[in-house]
Amino acid sequence: MAAIPVIAIFDIGKTNKKVFLFNEDYKVVYERTARFAEVADEDGYPCEDLQTLTDWFFASLQEITSLDKFSIKAINFSTYGASFVYIDESGRALTPLYNYLKPYPEQLKTKFYADYGGEVTLSGETASPVLGSLNSGMQLYRLKYERPDVFKKIKYALHLPQYLSFLVTGEAYTDLTSIGCHTGLWNFKANDYHHWVKNEGLVVKFAAVAPAHITANVNYHGHNIKAGSGLHDSSAALIPYLVSFHEPFLLLSTGTWSISLNPFNHAPLTQDELLNDCLCYLQYKGKPVKASRFLAGLEHEEQTARIAKHFRSPHNEYKHVRFDVDVLLNLQQNAPLIPAQHNGLKTSVFPQRDLSVFANYSEAYHQLMLDLVQRQYESTRLVLKGTAVKKIFVDGGFSKNSIFMHLLASAFPDMEIYAASMAQATAMGTALAIHKSWNRLPLPHNLITLQYFSATSEIKICA
Repeated sequence: MAAIPVIAIFDIGKTNKKVFLFNEDYKVVYERTARFAEVADEDGYPCEDLQTLTDWFFASLQEITSLDKFSIKAINFSTYGASFVYIDESGRALTPLYNYLKPYPEQLKTKFYADYGGEVTLSGETASPVLGSLNSGMQLYRLKYERPDVFKKIKYALHLPQYLSFLVTGEAYTDLTSIGCHTGLWNFKANDYHHWVKNEGLVVKFAAVAPAHITANVNYHGHNIKAGSGLHDSSAALIPYLVSFHEPFLLLSTGTWSISLNPFNHAPLTQDELLNDCLCYLQYKGKPVKASRFLAGLEHEEQTARIAKHFRSPHNEYKHVRFDVDVLLNLQQNAPLIPAQHNGLKTSVFPQRDLSVFANYSEAYHQLMLDLVQRQYESTRLVLKGTAVKKIFVDGGFSKNSIFMHLLASAFPDMEIYAASMAQATAMGTALAIHKSWNRLPLPHNLITLQYFSATSEIKICA
């Protein structure tokens, strides 16, 4: 029996590290997942164990290329953003893989923004809210001033997807989806590195920018493979939608972060949008995508744990709660009104609620979802205004939550709201980016399954 032609995708999240094989119809035919304990950097702050990740990567590559059932035609990579690997002339990593949540030195931050026009100006030009280490350009800036000896040895600063590509190709690339992801490095209006990057001598630390469809020929243990240059995960997850739909749409990608991605909003970011955690991504063809976000998934995780503890229920009890219009209407009429907090849309008002006012778990959970969707409405509408979008596609965890989906439909009664499902959107998008280099078949038309949700007229969600 002939071996099945496949593409291998390494999808590296902060928690789960996955490898997939997709056949030419983009069906997952193989999947493996791993998790690693974090290590500490030189300051004692937790970070990714780069050596363990590298060892797992090569072991996984060895395993999949030894499977007689499959013929690996191509390989590509997607990872979380804001993460640099600094390599020297020999390709050796010079530092730990620093955590993007690591606190940023206030004095250095103050100096940076004072030198380059202030937070408002620089954020607007780079479409990057002030996020400290989450602005990966600030990580390199910090390294220059705190560890100049290491900075001098850097041949290339590679975002993590491009580092994985480098491990198999020996070629160093810079990818627009990574460089254009709240890094503070890219001037969106000029479509070039910001002048601060040039003034600080950082440009020479970046490899040439490569298009997302580029591949290199690799001979790995006798296997001839096309290797891609890698993509930022949020941008990769958008690709199946861009390929499948041509009318204006918004993608609400839900997980730890709830990110509203509008590829059809090309207006410059306003100061108010920046203050409310809006930013721009660069999609795989280099066009800007306006986005807003808040930590809906994290809040859901924390608050369901609080509810479960209060009502002495299993931690996953919410999975058994059914959408109940009567409960919601009662809550909207009788739940105490809590003023919205001006916290950059980071949370809903639910963390301030007294759980003793709720009769049971179901009632408390319905209130949590009401509050989350209220905040989601405020976040999403920031990037909807002024566009012709009439469809919202929801993927990720909340797309499977019927209460969330029904409430979202009520929040946007003039929109068509769909729960979208597909096999691993990020990994699939990463494969689609280099489709022509390995796949003999045309792009399939059934990549995404949609479920429509209609508004419940009695429920009102608004600003």
